[in-house]
Amino acid sequence: MLQPKKTKYRRQQKGRMKGNAQRGNQIVFGSFAIKALESHWITGRQIEAARIAVTRKMQRQGQIWIRVFPDKPITKKPAEVRMGKGKGAPEGFVVPVTPGRIIIESEGVPLQLAKESLRLAAQKLPIKTKFVVRYDYDINEK
Repeated sequence: MLQPKKTKYRRQQKGRMKGNAQRGNQIVFGSFAIKALESHWITGRQIEAARIAVTRKMQRQGQIWIRVFPDKPITKKPAEVRMGKGKGAPEGFVVPVTPGRIIIESEGVPLQLAKESLRLAAQKLPIKTKFVVRYDYDINEK
């Protein structure tokens, strides 16, 4: 499961996810990608499930890049505990994703295979996504 080796602080405030992604919104490494269309927290488990779905479908050919990393600690108080008495213990890590953010990129496979494998990955995520192709990719190449 994805999580940072070390964090500066054990607990973090929730924060707000307003607006569109200002960074990480361009395809940089591969030719195909899935782009977020909604704001949401994505957990390390969901990212790992998406990664496994892509690699299984692509049968270990080509290459994938995961462009998000869960580094925000999420806390939760135990069940049936009264209000107050401090913040809960860290439960896991998430990444806040805003619309326009590239989540997974792939390269080295035909367009149809990339589209299908990234569709399977998108099903594992809690947000609506869109399949995008790099602007200078030649569709008639393969």
